[in-house]
Amino acid sequence: MSSSDQTASTSFNAPDCSQIQLNEHGRLHHFLTPQNLSKDILTEIMDVAESFSSVANQAVKKVPVLRGKTIVNLFFENSTRTRTTFELAAKRLSADVININVATSAASKGESVLDTIRTLEAMQVDMFVVRHADSGTAHFIARNVAPHVSVINAGDGSHAHPTQAMLDMFTIRRVKKDFSKLKVAIIGDILHSRVARSEIHALNILGAKEVRVIAPNTLLPIDAKALGVTVFNDLESGLDDVDVVIMLRLQRERMHGALLPSENEYFDRFGLTEEKLAYTKSDVTVMHPGPINRGVEMAASVADGPNSVVLQQVTNGIAVRMAVMTLILGQNRQVVGAE
Repeated sequence: MSSSDQTASTSFNAPDCSQIQLNEHGRLHHFLTPQNLSKDILTEIMDVAESFSSVANQAVKKVPVLRGKTIVNLFFENSTRTRTTFELAAKRLSADVININVATSAASKGESVLDTIRTLEAMQVDMFVVRHADSGTAHFIARNVAPHVSVINAGDGSHAHPTQAMLDMFTIRRVKKDFSKLKVAIIGDILHSRVARSEIHALNILGAKEVRVIAPNTLLPIDAKALGVTVFNDLESGLDDVDVVIMLRLQRERMHGALLPSENEYFDRFGLTEEKLAYTKSDVTVMHPGPINRGVEMAASVADGPNSVVLQQVTNGIAVRMAVMTLILGQNRQVVGAE
C-alpha cells in the first residue's frame, strides 16, 4: 500500500482539488471529486444527464456535442462498468475515443505516469479519463497536464470516484426526487471505498436529511463522524426508517490484516436480506455500485428484487458521464438532435 493509500484508509478527505477543478469562469475544468463543489454544479450535472437520458432511445444513439474532441481512457486498474460506460458516453457525444491497454503499453516497461501523459498529450488529446490504484493519481495528473487538457477521475485508490457518486445521486433523484427528505444508509467496507467517500460528500452537498454509515469498526475510517454522518455498528438499528440503502463491495484487495471474520459471518451481521430490509421504509431503494458479491454483501433475492435499482445505475452512468464530459468540453451544453 502506498503512503497515500494509508492516508486514505484513515481519513475521508482526498487531496484538496478545489483550486484546480474549476476554470476562471467557475465551471468544471477537471472532475476529480465532488468534495468542495457547489450544490449548483452537482445539480447541473444531474440536469444535463436528464437531458441526455433519452439519447439511448433514439434510432441513432449519437449527438454531435463533442465532435472533433479526443478522449483517452487511461485505466491502470481493471474495470468493466466504468470503462465501458465512459467509452459509450464519449462515443455517443461523437468524440474520438482511445482506450489504452496499460498492460501492453510502455508503462509496463517502466514508463512513468507523467511520461505516459506527456506522450499522449503530444497527440493533441483533449481529455484523460484516469483510473489508478494509487490515491491522488488523478489529482497529480490534473496538476501536470497542459492547460487545455482536462482530467476526469474514474477512481483513484481509496480516495474518490466522482462519476459513480453522481450517477448514484442521479438515480436517487429520479426515484425519490427531494434529497432534503431522505435518510440514506451506506453499508459495508467504508474504510476502503472511494465510492463511499464521494457519495457522502455529494449527499451532504445536496442536502440529504441524514447520511448513515453501517459497518464493523474495523471497516470504518477514524474520522467518519467528522464528515457529518451517523455511524452504526448494528445493521438493524442503522436500517431503521431509511429511504435509500447503498451496499458496498468488500475490497479484499485493499485489506491488510484480519479486518473481517469469515464471509459467512459478515453476511450474517451485515449482509442485506429480505428480512433485514423490513427495518427500512416500505418503498426503500436498494443500490450497489457493482460488482456484487451475492451471498456476501446482499442476497440475490434483494439484488434482483423490486426495490433494487442496480441495473438502472448502470444505465444512468452513461448519461451522467455524457453530462460531465459535455460540461467540461462542450461549447453547446444543450442536447442537440441526433445525427
